[in-house]
Amino acid sequence: MNINDLTLGDIKTIQALFPSKAGAIHPALGKRCLVRTYSAGVHIGDVTWINPENSMECKLENALRLWSWEKGGLSLSAIALAGMKGGRIDKTGSVCLTNAIEYIETTKEAEDSYVNFIED
Repeated sequence: MNINDLTLGDIKTIQALFPSKAGAIHPALGKRCLVRTYSAGVHIGDVTWINPENSMECKLENALRLWSWEKGGLSLSAIALAGMKGGRIDKTGSVCLTNAIEYIETTKEAEDSYVNFIED
């Protein structure tokens, strides 16, 4: 096969053999999310950057760190969607996280509840 004889269809077929992340945008980028990590705990913030290679590194602005939350099995999904009923939150401002393993978009209802537990 001569490379000069390739059709556009041939090129697309070859290109499909090598999937690219170029141009792929993480769905959490630009959103306010609860982010769970392996070693740095749980944070809430505006996701301004996610490593395009592995999505396990990110940067949050206007961030909060959750130190504790309602006991009795309340999931992080519930905290992101419905808010907190008890716990402790600290303001962290801007934070870079590694080993991020979960991004959950927060709701307005949840965000309204967090202010009740922020310790200055």
